[in-house]
Amino acid sequence: MCGIVGYIGPREAAGICYEGLRRLEYRGYDSAGIAVIRDGRMDVVKRVGKLRILGETLAAEPMPGPLAIGHTRWATHGKPSETNSHPHLSCDGKIAVVHNGIIENYAELRDQLTAEGHEFKSQTDTEVIAHLVEKLYDGDIFQAVLKAIEVMRGAYAIAVITEHEPDKIVAARLRSPLVIGIGEGENYVASDMAAVRQETDKVYVIDDGEAAIVTRDDIKLFKVTGEPIAKDPYVIPWPAEAAAKGEHKHFMHKEIHEQPEAMRACLAGRITEAADRVILESLNMTPEEIRGLKKVILTACGTAYHAGLVGRFMIEKLARIPAECDLAAELQARDPVILDNTLGIVISQSGETMDTLLALRELKAKGAKVVAVVNRVDSVIARESDGVVYIQAGPEIGVASTKAYTGQILTLEMIAVHFAEVRQTAPEAELKALRRALLACPDQAVELLRREPDVVKLAEKYWQLHNSLYLGRGINLPSAMEGALKLKEISYVHAEAYSAGEMKHGPIALVCPDLYTVAIAVQGQVYEQMVGNMQEIRARSGPVIGVVNDGDEAIREHLDDPILVPPCPELVSPITIALPLQLLAYHIADIRGEDIDQPRNLAKTVTVE
Repeated sequence: MCGIVGYIGPREAAGICYEGLRRLEYRGYDSAGIAVIRDGRMDVVKRVGKLRILGETLAAEPMPGPLAIGHTRWATHGKPSETNSHPHLSCDGKIAVVHNGIIENYAELRDQLTAEGHEFKSQTDTEVIAHLVEKLYDGDIFQAVLKAIEVMRGAYAIAVITEHEPDKIVAARLRSPLVIGIGEGENYVASDMAAVRQETDKVYVIDDGEAAIVTRDDIKLFKVTGEPIAKDPYVIPWPAEAAAKGEHKHFMHKEIHEQPEAMRACLAGRITEAADRVILESLNMTPEEIRGLKKVILTACGTAYHAGLVGRFMIEKLARIPAECDLAAELQARDPVILDNTLGIVISQSGETMDTLLALRELKAKGAKVVAVVNRVDSVIARESDGVVYIQAGPEIGVASTKAYTGQILTLEMIAVHFAEVRQTAPEAELKALRRALLACPDQAVELLRREPDVVKLAEKYWQLHNSLYLGRGINLPSAMEGALKLKEISYVHAEAYSAGEMKHGPIALVCPDLYTVAIAVQGQVYEQMVGNMQEIRARSGPVIGVVNDGDEAIREHLDDPILVPPCPELVSPITIALPLQLLAYHIADIRGEDIDQPRNLAKTVTVE
């Protein structure tokens, strides 16, 4: 959610922090601020609204200085305002703190500090940290931060600077992402690698319960208990330009168009050209373990949850293992039964999603083996899992997930096929056809992107309608759910997703000329039922957009407008169906003039419960 950037070195720190924050805009925010130490004095500027407002202030009133920390805030405690924005200062204004996460016992600490004479200016939990460090400071800012951490409960990534020691940044992490960027004669602190990738390709990934002292020429790493530690730098695998929009109007559009290459990267080395088997060594599961599985529990949030629903369908259909798929935020409340030989599969683009991380820990605590399907290499979910399959999609900046979603489905389908191979629960001819279909997905994605002008015409026809219904059945019910989610999260059009089999149980009451339906009716097991549902809608004067296969002329009389997709096995179709639904949502939002890469109230990575 919120973003942190810090810099220490010979250049103007405020400008570098501002550019880093600009590269984190996709995470979501409502205000921003920067603290600079120049000539031994703290200088702070904070603004509400878009980051460019802060940039305009810095341009009009430069803040030179070699040391700075910056922050983009997503309001949790206290409304968006300059007073509640970060950085927060101690009473004397000599200590500044930026913080991602939530301090759970902040009210108790605030009351205690207030009784001791500290004066609070904001409504935030973060300001408690600044006053706590001030209280505990005795000539060593690092030790003061460690002592503050001892009494703080909750989640945090923090960066702290002080006038008293203007040659260092102190940083620490618990359950919120943090990296230290490694430069030459300069170093960086950030909540996300994207913030520093333009400056360096080497970082230390800070783990839970770790802290760092960052100076111009050195980075010292510690446990928060004070013991020094050593770790190898992580080399960021994607080029600096991967975090730029290039010729595209929005990151989301760029990432939709990156899907063919992302799919190829995901498949590489995992399905041979001969399509004779799936190779997933990083699952870290023996054939005996796979054959012995009694249950699979998939869990995720948002778009990743929809991918998990596809995975659940595939695992039961092919591998014949009982499978469940839980929203990660609900898994703990349900208190799931973990049988012997239960496998958990956790799915997350960032590998840092807090609810998914907590679900992972719940599954492991109950004795399940856990495999992660993630995009971000060396993320906390990847590190805490027993096995990990990276989707290898590269950085995804747009808040609305696109290439990560198709990569997650592709990966889960490979896992399902692999399980079926090992367990011998599906005919080899069927598995070979599925492997070939998965290998064909990148080329089919290229073809679908060539058809973008057809989707633009649909967007121009329907963009003014404020209500929509997405229908699917079987393995493409999740496709309907994901299509509706994409539309509402970036265009703010009301979109409902249902199983088409549920139409007569209530949703059909919504049908009218002012509500359009997107019906997924590709060839397969549920094709005839979908045609029947489309007929019911049109009989009630509801316009229907049908997602249908090339060459299916018979279905044209049952729809108003087609979205054509290449034929493929029904079990693989959620991958190809995803692209035109993403494009439809994108172009409706673009015509409506919405802020596509930074939808209101949303953040890319949700790192709090």
